[in-house]
Amino acid sequence: MIDDVGTKLFHQSMPFTERLGVEVLEHGSALVRSRIAWDESLCTLGGVLHGGVLMSLADATAAVCAFLNLPEGKQGTTTVESKTNFLRAVRSGHAIASARPLHAGRSFIVVETEIRDDADKLVAKVTQTQAVL
Repeated sequence: MIDDVGTKLFHQSMPFTERLGVEVLEHGSALVRSRIAWDESLCTLGGVLHGGVLMSLADATAAVCAFLNLPEGKQGTTTVESKTNFLRAVRSGHAIASARPLHAGRSFIVVETEIRDDADKLVAKVTQTQAVL
């Protein structure tokens, strides 16, 4: 089921996510889940969802997770480091990202994001550091 409030949050704060067609499944401080549908226009040769699309999905999902874990009085975050391991291709269906905070400090928030396919197979693992603004 689509989280309309979360989807609106993504699209208003990061218009690029609307252009990509990102849909939010749930959002909260402990877990943010979103997905993107496979589309030929987002693929490399051979019908494989482009790695940059997967990284964009992970970055946006982790950014909202970090935002929802901001210390009181802080206004936002920015990505300062991101590490992605790609494990398999997405050739149909959806790529589903699940982001969880690993560390929520005063200066940095570290988020781990898993991307899985419709068969729940691990597609990518992303660890990201967000600076608190």
